[in-house]
Amino acid sequence: MRRVSKALVGGLLGIALTIHSLAAEPLRIKRPHIHLARASISQTDVPVDPPPVVAAAIDRAKLPTSAISLLVVPVEGGAPLVDMNTDRAQVVGSLMKLVTTYAALDLLGPTYTWRTQWLSSAPQVGDVLDGDLVVRASGDPKFLVENLELVLRDLRLRGLRELRGDLVVDRSAFAPQTYDEARFDQDPLRAYNVAPDAFLLNYKATAFRFIPLDDRVAIAMEPPTGQPIADVRALDGPCGEWRAQIKADLSDPLRPRFSGAMPRECGARSWYFNLASHDAYVRAAFEQAWTRLGGVVRPNFSVRTGLAPTDARILAEWTSPALAELIRDINKFSNNVMARQLFLSLGAEITKQPASQEQSSRVMGDWLSAHDIDPASVVFENGSGLSRIESMSARTLARLLVLAFNGPLMPEFVASLPIAGYDGTMRRRLTSNTVAGAAHIKTGTLANVRGIAGYVLAQSGRRYVVVSIVNSPLAAQASPVHDALLQWIYERG
Repeated sequence: MRRVSKALVGGLLGIALTIHSLAAEPLRIKRPHIHLARASISQTDVPVDPPPVVAAAIDRAKLPTSAISLLVVPVEGGAPLVDMNTDRAQVVGSLMKLVTTYAALDLLGPTYTWRTQWLSSAPQVGDVLDGDLVVRASGDPKFLVENLELVLRDLRLRGLRELRGDLVVDRSAFAPQTYDEARFDQDPLRAYNVAPDAFLLNYKATAFRFIPLDDRVAIAMEPPTGQPIADVRALDGPCGEWRAQIKADLSDPLRPRFSGAMPRECGARSWYFNLASHDAYVRAAFEQAWTRLGGVVRPNFSVRTGLAPTDARILAEWTSPALAELIRDINKFSNNVMARQLFLSLGAEITKQPASQEQSSRVMGDWLSAHDIDPASVVFENGSGLSRIESMSARTLARLLVLAFNGPLMPEFVASLPIAGYDGTMRRRLTSNTVAGAAHIKTGTLANVRGIAGYVLAQSGRRYVVVSIVNSPLAAQASPVHDALLQWIYERG
């Protein structure tokens, strides 16, 4: 794989945002610790049309050129190679994660971490905690079941075995808000629609593990928030789209039913859903892990929201991986749930107030204004791109990418993007092309939306920023256009 060239010393500029009905005074937060260069992209008087190979791909895809924004520019800024419809605001899908993750790197720092504390004011009598165990959550985007088990192991090492109270979750880091998990696409069971939570455990994704045996398929549910009913046969044949052969009836989350068939060739596979409430999910995962470690809970053990007592003592603590590591999950795999958690954490950390979408939007707007970017040039809703209103122009996004590459946080930022032909959302694209391994590209996908944005190292040794956004009912046909564009930049740039 090709080496990434050294970055020029410089800085980053931001992206602006607007939130409709948000009419508040700007927050007076400190100017970010990263000093930003004033690089720019030349404004062309006339469009710079795409090359013939890309124009032909557009024709084959039957995409109207009015629906496509294309911009290719050297990373140092200056005159673009391609410049078409670049000042028009477009819905960008997951390309918005580029804004959220870079703002987080700048405002919070690449070594920023989240802490989850486990406390109690109840006395420990022998191996019994005679009262509630409290979790003080901070919005960790990636607190996994494996991390939970390590924390509970530490509690067992303290001599605790029996819990005679409940598990109380202090969610005060996030302001109370009502989230409709069906709002985006009327499909609340999809794992990407999980609502943010100060104590987000394992993305609140219920995993069904399918294991083909001789003539049937065994199904396990993790965590066990219900009892799955399986009537799935094991068959010979290629794996292919194995989930298409299985019918899932999740109308009763406590008794999910699966029927159909699954090829043995698939081996063990997982299918993820958003089934339980946050509290029900935590209760099932906690009780399973605690009893697995030899612990005991009372028969009517429950999980509820509350505040940590002022006299509570810390029994255990978990510190997340650094932000620079977590944004790799967000950008490479386009993790919407983590991106929304990060967006909220920005507001909570900077203002030292309980996080809300409105608060985080104000922080983002103030950050952008501090970098001389008009906050009206981007529409922001939740920072993940899982939105029908989050939008910006290709020129604005390219400006961010140019300045990000020339800043001190370039290595952390670029390393978070999928590598064409190798990993993340680009792992199956361009695998046999020469541009494979030479492009770090974030993708954006929604109904009627396709986009790419990132960096291409041309075979000439010069590096380019590329942004392409398609908003059209035919957007699903845009991938060959984007692939042709990336390959052309590599060959001709």
